[in-house]
Amino acid sequence: MSLTARILTGFVVLALAGVYFLFVPIMNRVQQQYLEAAEEPMVDAAEILAGIVSHELESSGHLPASLAPGLALAASRHLDAHIYHLRKRKVLMDVYVTDARGVVLYDSGHPSFVGTDFSKFNDVSRTLAGSYGARATRENESDPRSAIMYVGAPVVVHGKIVGVLSVYKPEGAMGEFVSESHRQLIALAFSSVAIFLLVGVGLSRWVTEPLARLTRYAEAVTRGDRPKPVKVPGRQLRILATSIEDMRDALEDRNYVQSYVQTLSHEMKSPVAAIRGAAELLQEEMPAPARSRFVANIGSEAARLQNLIEQLLALASLENRKRLEHPQKVDLSSVVARVADETRERGGTVVFRPIPDSWVRGDEFLLETAIRNLIQNALDFSPPGSPVEVSLGRAGNDLTVSVADSGIGIPDYAVDRVFDRFYSLPRPASGRKSSGLGLCFVREVAALHGGRVGLSNRADTRGAIAVLQLPAAS
Repeated sequence: MSLTARILTGFVVLALAGVYFLFVPIMNRVQQQYLEAAEEPMVDAAEILAGIVSHELESSGHLPASLAPGLALAASRHLDAHIYHLRKRKVLMDVYVTDARGVVLYDSGHPSFVGTDFSKFNDVSRTLAGSYGARATRENESDPRSAIMYVGAPVVVHGKIVGVLSVYKPEGAMGEFVSESHRQLIALAFSSVAIFLLVGVGLSRWVTEPLARLTRYAEAVTRGDRPKPVKVPGRQLRILATSIEDMRDALEDRNYVQSYVQTLSHEMKSPVAAIRGAAELLQEEMPAPARSRFVANIGSEAARLQNLIEQLLALASLENRKRLEHPQKVDLSSVVARVADETRERGGTVVFRPIPDSWVRGDEFLLETAIRNLIQNALDFSPPGSPVEVSLGRAGNDLTVSVADSGIGIPDYAVDRVFDRFYSLPRPASGRKSSGLGLCFVREVAALHGGRVGLSNRADTRGAIAVLQLPAAS
C-alpha cells in the first residue's frame, strides 16, 4: 500500500470513528433533549389546568362544566401553526383527572378509562404523595414510537390534595422535530467527513509530494539523466535528499572511472599498436621514403592520441559539472556566426541564417564548442565542397540551432547510438572513425543548459540534420 493510501486510510478510519463516537451520542442526546424540552411546557399546562379544576371544586364541589367541552373543542380545531420550518395541524395533548384514590373521573383522550384505577402509575401515585409525578408508557411494548408522556399536577381543595390532573401527549408528536434534527446532524456528519477527507487528501499530497520528487529524481539518476538536485522541506527530507545526492556522486564516480578506463584502453589500443609497430620497423634498415612514411605515421598516431586525451579531459570535466556556476546571457546568432566564419577560413562551406533576439542563458564557451562540433560533424559527412546549412529558429519558449548536411545520412542501426561515448561512424572521404566524443560533448552541454539535442535523417532531401534546442532567456 502506498504512503498516500495509508494516510487516506487513516483519515477514513478517524472519520468513521468520529461519526460513531461523536455524532451517534449527539443524535441520541438531541432526542432526549427534545423530550425534556417538551416536558417543561406540559408541567405548566398541568399546573394551570389543575389550578382551574381546584378553584371550581372549592367553589362548587364539581369538576368544571366547561372542561370537557373546551378540551373537545380544542381537539377538533384545525390548526395551521408554522413552527419555524415545521407545521402543526392539530392539538395532540389530552387530560385526565383522578380522585384522591387514583380512580379516573375524566379522560379527554380515552373516555372508556373513566372508573379505572390509575394509582399504580407514577404520575398519579407520586403526585398524590406530594412529589413531582411523571411517566412515559408505551401503548405497544415492542414499538418505542408508541410511548406517551404523562405529567401530573395536584388538585388541591382547602389545602388538601384531593386528586390529580395529568396532561399527556405522544412522544411521536416531537418526531418531526427529532427527525429534522437528525437529518441536519447526518448532513453535518457527511459534510464534516467530506471536509475531513479533503483535508486528508491535501495533507497526504503535502506529505508525499516531496517524497515523489525524490523518487522521480532517483529514477532519473537510474536512467542516466542529469537531473537538478531537488529541494524538499523539512530537516529529515533534506537529509534524505543530501544522502541520495551523495550516493549518486559516489556511484557516478565509481561507474565513471570504470567506464573511462575500459573505453580509453580500447580506444588507445589502435594508435599505440601503430606507433609500436612503426618504432620496431624503424630499428631495421629501410629505404629513406619508407622510413619517412613510418615516422609520419608515428606523428599522426601520436597526434591522434593527444587529441583523444584532450577530448576525454574536456568531456570528463563537463560530465562532472552538475550545473552552470555563472550563467550569462549569450547571443546564439553571434556565436554561430563566429563559428561559421572560422569554418570558412579553414575552407569549409557554411550557410547561416540568423534571427533577431536569439538570447539564451548559459556558458558561451561551452555553447560555441558544442556548435563547432555539430558543424564539423556535418562537414565530415558532407561531400567535398557541399555547404552545411545552419539556421536558428524558435520552438515555443526555446531556441533551436539546426545544422543540416547533404551527406549519406545515418544508418538505421546507428540512429540510437550516435550520441554514445566513443561511438563513431567511418567518414565517407577517408573511411576512418573519429574519437566518438564530439556528439557526446554536445549532448552534455545541452543537458547542462536544460536543453536537448537530436540527430536524424532529413525528410526533404539526402543528408542528416542535428537540432540543438535550448531554453530562451527571459
